[in-house]
Amino acid sequence: MNSNFHTHTKRCQHASGSEEDYVLAAISAGLSQLGFSDHAPFPDHDFGYRMGYSELDDYLAAIDGLTVKYAGKIRLFKGLEIEYFPEYDDYYRMLIEEKGLDYLALGEHYYRSVNGEIKNIAFASSTEDCLEYAENLCRGLETGFFRFAAHPDIMFRNNFAPDINMEKACTMITQCAVKTQTILEYNANGLRRPKYPYPDGLRYPYPHPMLWDKAAKTNLPVIVGADAHTPEQVSDRVVQDAYKTVIRLGLNLTDSIF
Repeated sequence: MNSNFHTHTKRCQHASGSEEDYVLAAISAGLSQLGFSDHAPFPDHDFGYRMGYSELDDYLAAIDGLTVKYAGKIRLFKGLEIEYFPEYDDYYRMLIEEKGLDYLALGEHYYRSVNGEIKNIAFASSTEDCLEYAENLCRGLETGFFRFAAHPDIMFRNNFAPDINMEKACTMITQCAVKTQTILEYNANGLRRPKYPYPDGLRYPYPHPMLWDKAAKTNLPVIVGADAHTPEQVSDRVVQDAYKTVIRLGLNLTDSIF
């Protein structure tokens, strides 16, 4: 495979490298397509670990300039990774229709609980939060705004024993992806993190087999995302290992989100 559609830059405040640094790394690695998907700002709320709203136009202009500069060497795509909140439907539409984005990736880190509280799935208080996370992720997929769901199994980074709630969440996510024909991302960045002694054994935080075993029983398209936070990660050994795992699991691997 010679593409990556999950790429961050130093603008998100927890990555390094400029847009051009990633383009050069991708060309060096032999990639023919590179999609930028830095963490998107919201116009009126700062969730942190993302560019400011005032930087958005500069980010898009930088990619436009590089698209011209490296034409014939690599195809570049303008994207953003963003959470789904129903009240921002007009904003998602504006990003695509007015700002000219090629795609949005649904990276559901933050979500709104049933009582209206904004939560971060990385700090879930119980496995019931995983159900709420899955419900919100599915609501996002049903809008049609998003080309793929980034790290859909990120809930497994919490130190819980996988239970019926987490299994229901995985079923919900895979069924919703099938229904909406949305690509799921097998995220390589979870494999860059240290293995941890979770209740179900020593493992990486994610990807987790509970979700991918279900996905393997479908014809759901799956893409490997580097989730690159340094230029070197665009196509590193971890990404290559992720491809091998996806093939071994019998998942329906694709190299494009279009």
